[in-house]
Amino acid sequence: MPPPPAVPDGRRPTLADVAARAGVSTALVSIVMRGVAGASAATRERVLQAAREIGYRPDSRARLLRSNRTHLIGVQFEIQEPFHTDLVERLYAVAESAGYQLALSAVAAGRSERQAVESLLGDRCEALVLLGPRAPAGRLAELAALLPVVSVARRLRPAVPGVHVVRTADDEGARQAVDHLVSLGHRDILHIDGGRAPGAAERRRGYRTAMNDHGLADRVRVLPGGLTEQDGATAARTILDATPWPSAVLAFNDACATGLLGALFRAGVSVPGEFSVVGFDDSRVARLPHIDLTTVAQDVSRIAELAVAAATARLDATATPAATGTVAATTKTEDVVAPRLVVRGTTAPV
Repeated sequence: MPPPPAVPDGRRPTLADVAARAGVSTALVSIVMRGVAGASAATRERVLQAAREIGYRPDSRARLLRSNRTHLIGVQFEIQEPFHTDLVERLYAVAESAGYQLALSAVAAGRSERQAVESLLGDRCEALVLLGPRAPAGRLAELAALLPVVSVARRLRPAVPGVHVVRTADDEGARQAVDHLVSLGHRDILHIDGGRAPGAAERRRGYRTAMNDHGLADRVRVLPGGLTEQDGATAARTILDATPWPSAVLAFNDACATGLLGALFRAGVSVPGEFSVVGFDDSRVARLPHIDLTTVAQDVSRIAELAVAAATARLDATATPAATGTVAATTKTEDVVAPRLVVRGTTAPV
């Protein structure tokens, strides 16, 4: 007797469809798909072949939701932040190796942080990894009372109980950038800052401290900026309209630096001939051949590893509180990752 036809287009195949095609019970298909004992090798192969023929794929999310645990880590990120995109990509790999899956929720122009987080809570996420959160400390404390929370790229002073911080040493990164520019002979170094964005205050402080250490305190210039290419372009117009020009600029991040570079190019200003420019993050845009941006790299792999480890350590401690060493592993409240200067084509001797 020929097997039943494949599932018609437009409908997702189910366990019942696989059972009908393989000529076995739905319960037996469930046993095969869960990988547990109870089916012979021949039956297992027949069921798997039937599943392949009709395009059946197990719904792992539904299976997790039916269990007591979801093994989901919720990640809040900003959709316009290239650095966040790089970080999410790495978080996927690290979480999977730890036996967890990610649920993503974006912050966008029409979608607030609160909406993004509420969506993740609705997905029954077991922990939250918040990339560059701007929520008040009180809100973070409320979330931490519900589930493990990891704040990435935002320093919390004072510390918020229950919230683990993973961040780059932003002040050190700014210092490395200034040291590099000074070594090239630059003295008039301007900083386009990130306003109230996470990490902005630390980068501002690192810039000021480095300039002071080099005896250039009287040449400190901080220009209001932001996180986007438009912020960099706006800053470029302010710089070009003023005199004297600086010979070098440290931008808050790579996106801001890219906007600055575009505006300088349109104005006929040579980089690095007339201006040297340094970004921050080493996002994928900085590595594009036509950008070739000198920048301060954040260690994406290490940040992702520490963020997932902090979240899962809390979860494991809750699941097995008597495990040896578990409590000690979760008492640390902050991990600070060292930055690294990456020299490319946008900086040169003055």
